[in-house]
Amino acid sequence: MSARPRLVDAGYAAGWAGVRRVPGPLAQRLFRLGADRAVRGDGPGVRQLRANLARLAPGADLDALVRDAMRSYARYWCEVFRLPAMDLAGVHRRTDPHVRGAGPFLEAQANGRGVVFALTHSGNWDAAGVWLVETLRALGREPAFTTVAAKLEPESLYRRFVAYRESLGFEVVAAQDGAHAYRALHRRLRGGGVVCLVSDLDMSRSGVDVELCGEPARVPAGAARLAAATGALLLPAVPSFTPDGWALEFAAPVPVPDRAAVAKATQGVADALGAMLARVPADWHMLQPIWTADRP
Repeated sequence: MSARPRLVDAGYAAGWAGVRRVPGPLAQRLFRLGADRAVRGDGPGVRQLRANLARLAPGADLDALVRDAMRSYARYWCEVFRLPAMDLAGVHRRTDPHVRGAGPFLEAQANGRGVVFALTHSGNWDAAGVWLVETLRALGREPAFTTVAAKLEPESLYRRFVAYRESLGFEVVAAQDGAHAYRALHRRLRGGGVVCLVSDLDMSRSGVDVELCGEPARVPAGAARLAAATGALLLPAVPSFTPDGWALEFAAPVPVPDRAAVAKATQGVADALGAMLARVPADWHMLQPIWTADRP
């Protein structure tokens, strides 16, 4: 292993070991200072964030929006390092009053139907997962839900992230073993379980071309494909922050009756995610290109 991956792994290990020991307000201030410094540095990620937000929120004060989005992203990382030591039932209680549109999800689960959540990189998706774990446990579901983890280098860092999310009650399967991951997710949904997949950044060669905020983009189609294959309910969902907690909005279910409908359903997911993100643009942490014009 080269020196850089070892340093990255050591940095994350130090974060999980040390940030939780710093008083919360001080930790938040330090991460916010880091975000402001990143904005001043105007690196490639910040520039891509600016381009993405310009499409999502045309007419906004872009300088202020980029600053707020980077502060939101810094808050996410601060909470990642603190969440395993937090009162998870308390996270659920602080999120629950700010959950909108959960009726179809709860109805599907009451009827034994699987649910696929198509999520965005926004707010704190791990805190949203904690809300989901506690909600499903109250319904007698264990394990609560399944998600996938992309391969990270070094292997030790990948194991840290898997262990982190498993400590929150998530079931995690490895994305790099595509056939195994698909079978695991398929079984969960066929059994009436819940699967969560991020659906705003295509990191594979199997995405679908859509219109997002009026421009061509490419997004993952995995959520729609799984729903088509299993008969599960397909629900777009956007996590976001409140000043002292977390929020989660669900869109109306997207129909996907069969495999022939996957492309149309993926467009429906993109439409729903774009509309919800436009209500909370500062909480979208998208520092990578997703619109076709920006992709190499």
